[in-house]
Amino acid sequence: MDRKPHDAVILGGGLAGLTLAMQLKGAYPDMDIVVLERQVRPLPEAAHKVGESTVEIAAHYFGDTLGLLPHLEEAHIRKFGFRFFFSEGCDRLEDVTELGVSAVLPTPSYQIDRGILENFLGDEARRRGIDFREGVTVRGFDIGSDDTLHTVRFVDGEGEASLQARWLLDASGRAGLMRRKLDLTRDNGHRANAVWFRIGERLAIDDWCDDPEWKDRCHPPERWRSTNHLVGPGYWVWLIPLSSGAHSVGIVADAEMHPLEGMKTFDLALAWLEEHQPVVARHVASQREKLLDFAFFRNFSYGCARMFSSDRWALTGEAGAFLDPFYSPGSDFIAIANTYITLLVGQDRRGEAVAPYARHYERMFFSFYEGTLRMYRGQYNLFGDPEVLPVKVIWDYAYYWGVLCQLVFQERLGDAAFVTRMAPELAESAELNTTMQTFFQRWHAVSERRNGRNMMDQRDLTWFADMNATLHDSLNDDTLALRLRDNVRMMKALASSIVEQAAAEHPSVVEGYEHLLHGEGRLELFARVA
Repeated sequence: MDRKPHDAVILGGGLAGLTLAMQLKGAYPDMDIVVLERQVRPLPEAAHKVGESTVEIAAHYFGDTLGLLPHLEEAHIRKFGFRFFFSEGCDRLEDVTELGVSAVLPTPSYQIDRGILENFLGDEARRRGIDFREGVTVRGFDIGSDDTLHTVRFVDGEGEASLQARWLLDASGRAGLMRRKLDLTRDNGHRANAVWFRIGERLAIDDWCDDPEWKDRCHPPERWRSTNHLVGPGYWVWLIPLSSGAHSVGIVADAEMHPLEGMKTFDLALAWLEEHQPVVARHVASQREKLLDFAFFRNFSYGCARMFSSDRWALTGEAGAFLDPFYSPGSDFIAIANTYITLLVGQDRRGEAVAPYARHYERMFFSFYEGTLRMYRGQYNLFGDPEVLPVKVIWDYAYYWGVLCQLVFQERLGDAAFVTRMAPELAESAELNTTMQTFFQRWHAVSERRNGRNMMDQRDLTWFADMNATLHDSLNDDTLALRLRDNVRMMKALASSIVEQAAAEHPSVVEGYEHLLHGEGRLELFARVA
């Protein structure tokens, strides 16, 4: 046993564990932190872990909170936003509806190669004074209570050993060491599976057609840098580029509409793509000799009963709860959980009672989790609808940028006084989001699923682009409160605009949603092209 107890032991030295260690060390430089990781560096590039796409909160967390911006810019790919092709059964991308931006939005996000990033994080953690131990297998642990220390038993290259710590932090990924030990896993009602593989060659989507008008829609003409979603009823296919030169390809599908048994090997997945996304199948098949890996998750989404405890243990990343990769929120929720854990550790170090903070942070975390889950649960059936999904995407991002991003970027996640002050607005926005997710299903039920051969450019929606551009504004409490109130009013106006647009061709959708028509003002939406 290590003779001296440590301030914190982190189970798992992947993305969640190493970033947590770095955030803790940055906040409390004298903190004694041990990270135990089973794998040994160097990790493979391109085919290490899935989860390559980040969005604005994660990019802000990695780049600004942890100071990793130079590494992101030098070693990874600046993302060209999300892009959607309504290409079910189609062989030509120029003949389908496309949703995306014609030019990169101001607030950055990145496509990351997990092997490159986690290799860097391991080295950087040691440079910052963190005791990062590789080749360690955790055999068990005893959770202390009150002021009793936690004990961790493990095996490394020198044999069996143990150590003690005041804080025990689980970042063990899907192994979920603490979640399983304490029986915390919960069914969240979201039934979806995923398969994925990496090809050791760039899939140059910009060269997949010769139509000059199609090519000229984007400036620069680099759609390959986007997280490209090729969508159809009950599923979506991702194309994500990696800085190592490889490409990540995945199929995510509703478990009932597209059973995993039809795609759980590479050959099955390729045959599935040939039926549903033939343009992707053709280009993947041409590079099949460069296949790097293949894997799948069954029922990948799950909840968790507890995240933070007054007994000085906590979960982060996939060791806790996992949502859905459609909008790439995984690293966002790592950032949120890590920030709450860092605040809890600080309160403990100052001698403050941890219990009330742990309960408050847990409620906040789960409110963000549930609000985001509503965007996915029961929604996969409309993913191939070019009339409804583009509007849903706009709504989902307005809610994300307008509420959660504001709290994160302005460092108010743990500000109990400010959160209490804004409780009515936060509750109203959450209720409105729940209502709109139900409305999208109502609309989809009568939708004609038409939108034409065109690009729906999100940059044409000035208010939408402006929301993205102002995320990094530095605001005091009063100004942030005013912005959040304005954003809730904006969401009401957006809801009214959406219902009006849907009702223009489908009057029946208004029934039961008349109250949404009373928002102040209207916001510009995409015009449907027949």
